Formats: sequence, structure tokens, C-alpha cells
Amino acid sequence: MDEAVRLALSKWPDVPSCTGWLRLSRRGEWWLPEGPIRHAGFRAFIGRNYMSTPDGRWFFQNGPQQVFVSLDYTPTIVRLAAPEQLETHTGLPVTAVSEAWLDEEGSLILHCEHGAALLDDRDLPALCERLDGDLETDGPVSLDWAGRQISVGRIRRADVPARFSFIRDPA
Repeated sequence: MDEAVRLALSKWPDVPSCTGWLRLSRRGEWWLPEGPIRHAGFRAFIGRNYMSTPDGRWFFQNGPQQVFVSLDYTPTIVRLAAPEQLETHTGLPVTAVSEAWLDEEGSLILHCEHGAALLDDRDLPALCERLDGDLETDGPVSLDWAGRQISVGRIRRADVPARFSFIRDPA
């Protein structure tokens, strides 16, 4: 969290929270009702001050105010930063993938040190090349990543929030 945000919190501790204003897309883009946030500095500020409550609601600490985020899918989106390196939509490196899941739409969800993370669909073809097994049936599938074979489970999209303990729509 930015120091300026910490100072604002101590100065104005009782500012009401806000919902319905900020959304995280399936591609890791921040959206306002008017459209995507294009200003790189503002996107970086949101990313540095993005966190969750103990009950799984994700928010951006905007000075003294918590701005709760509606999630199009998961609270974190990962993308390929390089052929062997993933990073989050906030720019954090992913160093350990512990689980992988495919949903009924063919989306790939990875569990890493940053929690549940949807793979940006633009990187799906590259990671699909690393999948071993029959994707057409319910047979076993594994992901070859970082020198490990990670078993890939099947999950319904509707079950992802409960499985990974987050709330998609905090309103």
C-alpha cells in the first residue's frame, strides 16, 4: 500500500466504502462505467493498492476510501511475461503454480502464491501447447510448467468463487 494511502487512512478513518464503480475484466483491465482506464499511472496506483477483505471481497484502497471491485472472473489475472514467466495483471511475478483447472468454457485457472488467477485468453494458445492429455473427454490432463507436471482438474465456472474463497460481486 502506498504511504500516501496510509496517511489518508489515518487522517480520515471513517470514509464510507464505494461499490459499483470499478470492475476487473477477464483480461486484467480496470474498467469504470465509462470504459477502460487508460492512464498507466492510475492503473499502477490501483494495482499497488489492490487487496482483499478476510471474507474475500476485493477492493482498491483509494486514499481513505475502499472501492470494491466487481470481478468478471477471478481477483487476479495472469499473463505470459516471457515464454517461461507468468506475471499478474498488477505486475507481480508468479513464482509457483500449485494447481491448474479448466472450466467448461476452456478457460484455464491457475492457483499460485497470489491466489486464484485466470489466464488471459490471449495467452491460452501458448499454455495449451503445454497441456498433456485428452481435452475432449474427462480423462486426465496435466500442465508442463516450470519443470513440473501439474495435474489439471475440471471445474464449473460457477464453482470457482467458492473453491477459491472470493466474492465476484461485492455489491
